[in-house]
Amino acid sequence: MKITILSDNIGCGSLEGEWGLSVHIVYGGKNYLLDTGGSELYLSNASKLGIDISDVDCAILSHAHYDHSRGLEAFFRVNRKAYLHISPNAGENCYGGIGFLSRYIGLPKGLLAAYGDRMKANGEVTEIDEGVFVVPHSTAGLSKIGRRSHLYVRCGWLYRPDDFSHEQSLVFRTENGLAVFNSCSHSGADVVVDEVRKAFPDESVTAYIGGLHLFRMSEAEVKAVAVRIRSAGISRVITGHCTGDKAFAVLKSCLGDAVEQFRCGMSITL
Repeated sequence: MKITILSDNIGCGSLEGEWGLSVHIVYGGKNYLLDTGGSELYLSNASKLGIDISDVDCAILSHAHYDHSRGLEAFFRVNRKAYLHISPNAGENCYGGIGFLSRYIGLPKGLLAAYGDRMKANGEVTEIDEGVFVVPHSTAGLSKIGRRSHLYVRCGWLYRPDDFSHEQSLVFRTENGLAVFNSCSHSGADVVVDEVRKAFPDESVTAYIGGLHLFRMSEAEVKAVAVRIRSAGISRVITGHCTGDKAFAVLKSCLGDAVEQFRCGMSITL
């Protein structure tokens, strides 16, 4: 299994960075794309890395925020064969901020109507390919995290705290255990791993890959997250994007070699 970071906050050499995430994965002889970043940047980075997005066999959207979905329209233009696996709760209705200060942070407007025939919605744990699964949230009470993070979903004229029901994890079965991808981990990596373990009670988690959404948290809060990660038994965390540089440094001091930082162009083999 080979993982390549196409888009991340941290650039590298000729590969530009942005606030967003896009990951290319080769598994079982097939090509997978998780998210498309905050623009079409992932396409140019992929080209520089010798990765042809038109060859992607299956695409997955982690959740309905702009920094993971703004490159989707370009994906559908470039790739004519792959379906996008999306949560049935993913809509064009995500906002950040409160009241008149709120701003739209959701899917590109009109995307669902324009490309709905290229999408497959999965509302439960689903094997989308042999050894490849999407796992939606099954934990109650996540809206309290949405309220604390000032993330909302608009329903008509009302805004409710985001419960991240539009978010899903991507899980691959490997020889050494399960590789879990969750692009922003809004609910917490420990919650995601607990959900995955409940879905696969006889299998272990070998790696957790994705952002941890810690960039606004205090040092004490990040240290508490590190404790929960250790308690969850996660032995390898490969993170970037919304984790943030300061938070990563704190995690590194707490977890040592168990945590690694990814950047554009980074190649990971599991």
